[in-house]
Amino acid sequence: MRIVRSMIGLSAIAVLAGCSVGPKYTRPSITTPAAYKENPPQSFGQAGIWKPAQPSDQELRGKWWEAFGDPELNALEEQVSVSNQDLKEAEARFRQARAMVGFNRASEFPTIAVGPSASYVKDSNNTPAFPTTVSRNGAGDFVLPVDLSYEVDLWGRVRRTVAAAREETQATAADLATASLSLHAELAIDYFELRSADAEEEILDNTVKAYADAYQLTETRFEGGASPRSDVAQAKTQLEDAQVQDTDVTVERAAYEHAIAVLIGKPPAEFSLAAAPLNLRPPAIPASVPSELLERRPDIAAAERRVAEANEQIGIARAAYYPTLGLNAAAGFESTQIVNLLSGPNALWAVGPQLVETLFDGGRRRATSRAAWANFDALTANYRQTTLTGFQEVEDNLAALRILDREAQQQRDATASADDWLEVSTNRYTGGVDNYLQVIIAQTTDLTNQRNEVDILRRRMDASVLLIKAMGGGWDVSELPAQASLR
Repeated sequence: MRIVRSMIGLSAIAVLAGCSVGPKYTRPSITTPAAYKENPPQSFGQAGIWKPAQPSDQELRGKWWEAFGDPELNALEEQVSVSNQDLKEAEARFRQARAMVGFNRASEFPTIAVGPSASYVKDSNNTPAFPTTVSRNGAGDFVLPVDLSYEVDLWGRVRRTVAAAREETQATAADLATASLSLHAELAIDYFELRSADAEEEILDNTVKAYADAYQLTETRFEGGASPRSDVAQAKTQLEDAQVQDTDVTVERAAYEHAIAVLIGKPPAEFSLAAAPLNLRPPAIPASVPSELLERRPDIAAAERRVAEANEQIGIARAAYYPTLGLNAAAGFESTQIVNLLSGPNALWAVGPQLVETLFDGGRRRATSRAAWANFDALTANYRQTTLTGFQEVEDNLAALRILDREAQQQRDATASADDWLEVSTNRYTGGVDNYLQVIIAQTTDLTNQRNEVDILRRRMDASVLLIKAMGGGWDVSELPAQASLR
């Protein structure tokens, strides 16, 4: 009967240990549109061709920057993955969170400790009821104890703590993916900004040469009496203004070169890029449907995982209202002589459960529970806001690409017209038909249009990168470490 009662007691403990208090987690609801308001063309420059992403589309998987077809950009992006210090920090944070899973999971097992000791105790001769006539009234004591303590997880506190640590690890893994995506996108944008500065510098170099020729022309005409000195002054001013712009653009280029150096983990003094004007075109980017964005953006995944973690914290706070059951055991040997310490008669042991219930804590548990619920509500709102921001970023860059594609064609036409106007104005001035003011206006207009064309291309490239980033860069929640693998 004693064995039967013990088995029944252990069965009851096992059943109770399977209980878990607190709410069951359900992902917060998100309102998602059926399609994006701003839908991208399948290939830019071909109006009217619209196509959502298909499961077979692989353009944005893995190394998404390779879609731009620039070998130098590809090489720089690879260095970000290896050498960027912000990325190394994010990876270390992930390893730290993963280690905490093991720390919390240790509570699922008993704690066993051993503490051998040796002592000699001499009692006072004046101890009550002690025979003072005994000359040797001290005793040696050698103890070799083994202590065991274990908390029976009656209400799921330990299990929820482990689950919360796993969900935080998944969130940190998504943070790492977010950092990687952001840093790679930042490098791509800085690279295109630098190359657009190279293109502007090339335009300004050519402009300075053209203005120098025009200045020489006005001097020749002035010396021949065909033009007034004011034409010379105007041509010289125009030339010097172009030289200032040509010099100024190098400041911006230097800043982007330094930024790229830091992104790839190098001091700016040890890095340089040879000039090469931007001559790329935005790649065709398949856009996923809005519902897929929840699975493809790592920042959204991180926010959702932290909502799940907050749900576990509510259960942990709830479990504090219930008693805790601990099992404690001790065994070992004790003797006054070390030579026979491990003999059978010197064995000792003790075992027994301990049930503890807090009767009064001044409202601490109630406050903890309220705080857990408030944290859950805050993280739920953050998750929904992160999702809304994701939708906005996709829409913004879809619209930018669609509008800038049309604007680029308009600008190409405007630049061609400005080139023609400048040629006609120069010829008319050379022939003595127009004054030099017409040439200056045509020169200014032509330079402005050429620089605008480069700027629109830069904005299109930047919008392409930002659209890829807004759609997660090909990342997917399946890349999060599975909870079962986190130990």
